[in-house]
Amino acid sequence: MDSDYRNQLFEQAKEWIFSAGKRIRESMQEPLQIETKSDENDLVTIVDKQTENFFASAIRSQYPDHGLLGEEGYGDALDNLDGTVWIIDPIDGTMNFVHQKRNFSISVGIYHDGVGEIGFIYDVMEEVLYSAKRGEGAYKNGERLPKLQEEVPLKRAILGMNHYWLCKNRVRNEHVMQDLAKTVRGLRTYGSAALEFAYVAEGLLDGYMAMSLAPWDIAAGIIIVHETGGKTTDINGRKLDLLQKSPILTCNPSLQKNLLSWLDKGRE
Repeated sequence: MDSDYRNQLFEQAKEWIFSAGKRIRESMQEPLQIETKSDENDLVTIVDKQTENFFASAIRSQYPDHGLLGEEGYGDALDNLDGTVWIIDPIDGTMNFVHQKRNFSISVGIYHDGVGEIGFIYDVMEEVLYSAKRGEGAYKNGERLPKLQEEVPLKRAILGMNHYWLCKNRVRNEHVMQDLAKTVRGLRTYGSAALEFAYVAEGLLDGYMAMSLAPWDIAAGIIIVHETGGKTTDINGRKLDLLQKSPILTCNPSLQKNLLSWLDKGRE
């Protein structure tokens, strides 16, 4: 993808994201229609659906040759990432949206022939936009984020991970993961995978791991973290497949080898 076209897509996507965020904020006082998907904790609202439909309609009108992967059923049935593909989560952190009215985000990743070109993560209620273009760095509200160059010892690390990693029957050796929790400086759970990726890119978290994330949860974050020098793989250290769910690790590069070793022991 040439730089002029990438810049055009960047500006258009940003405009749509701000418009969608405004619509979401304006809807916050309206009664929510809440449904469940895979289980009673897997929530979806009419706002999720309306927001994805907004993006789908805009993309198909402006860029009819582009593909779309989305969470709420308005995307395409894709078996590859050939051409230009938008990977969108209209509200990442729906449970936070429902219960807290904050700590959720819009996540938009734009890929071309499988390469991440543009990433946006928009904290809707705080009106904070994380963005990146391939090879041009990552930004927070237009201010460039510094590279993740400082080496972080594990004992000083703040990790994003939820309680499932510490529970029996969730991992093969929960005691290993409990020891990891005792070794690091602290654990945090924010409830929005996209925001946790953004916080790794910003250095607010030193790493984030999750057991099963869909492409729309991580597509934008991979690009933004990469542009600050961070590393993102599955928990075996392999490249992620953006057409299926994966267990992921994204982190400061100085921590990657150590954390992958802990995750490997946790599976023994």
